[in-house]
Amino acid sequence: MTLRPLLLALAFATAFSPLASSAQDAPAAAHGEMAPIAIGDIAITGPFTRATLPNAPVGGGFLTLTNNGTEDDRLLSASSPIARDTQIHEMAMEGDVMKMRQLVDGLVIPAGQSVVLEPGGYHIMFMGLTQALVEGETVPVTLTFEKAGTITIDLPVGTAAADAPSGHMGH
Repeated sequence: MTLRPLLLALAFATAFSPLASSAQDAPAAAHGEMAPIAIGDIAITGPFTRATLPNAPVGGGFLTLTNNGTEDDRLLSASSPIARDTQIHEMAMEGDVMKMRQLVDGLVIPAGQSVVLEPGGYHIMFMGLTQALVEGETVPVTLTFEKAGTITIDLPVGTAAADAPSGHMGH
């Protein structure tokens, strides 16, 4: 195996594995989680991303979207200046194989329900990173919803193994 495929495999495993977390990456609720961000009927909570290794080609973005409305909405797209391409993805088991694919039609946020974008599931995929994601910094992401509109939020960068936003960011 050459070095490049090995680095790509390591980058994907670090960015999206739900098994990479540790006890010290406990949910931020105990440390004072950020207040929800609202656009239209959509509330955004718990945004975060993971630190990457230098020259890592990909990263992931995670958050919870709650639709407080009476009609379904759809996350149509995401973009960020830190990547050449930003997509909405899902990871799912197909037999014994974990597969990742782009949701080209976006992600439905059902009325009155929440959809969690988390490691190992739905996520925002940063492809072709233009910079390393550094713990303690933030990453701007613009989200466009079918009905709620467009909003730019900051994803705090946690540890490389974070599975939730850290309550220590920005302090």
